[in-house]
Amino acid sequence: MPDNLLPSSANEARWAETWQDLGHGAPTLAGLARVCSLSMATGGDKSVALSIEAKTILFAARKRAVIEVKGANRAFDAPGRMLAVYVEIDPDHTLIFRSRENPAFTIRFLAGFRELCMAGLVMHHIYQEFSLTREGLEAAAMVSEGEVTALMSLATEL
Repeated sequence: MPDNLLPSSANEARWAETWQDLGHGAPTLAGLARVCSLSMATGGDKSVALSIEAKTILFAARKRAVIEVKGANRAFDAPGRMLAVYVEIDPDHTLIFRSRENPAFTIRFLAGFRELCMAGLVMHHIYQEFSLTREGLEAAAMVSEGEVTALMSLATEL
């Protein structure tokens, strides 16, 4: 293992920063941001077959195009602290695709979000903030409400 992967001492300043970054989901967010960046540079992978979760995110974001991926690191139980997809449906309402009772729901939506990144339908802005791209907005307009109603109803509204 290369020496630079782990600090020599947990007292080093960089170790504390790294631990803080982990507490905010930075490695996963950086990975998603990188996928978005590469997709923007290359036009995205048009062969990505979008899951129903990816289509649900598209549909939810069709009006405002604003998406965040963030965790709730103060939640009591582990599933409540997981990174989740948040979609702003209007200026005062956000849908959260997270389930404390069914962690697989949260995981499937994160995977669906990654599909959107790979396909070039989402771009990264700053930190946990993403949005649909022009192509993402066009794809969102093609998703029928009936196709995603069941999953939309399982999201939590904030």
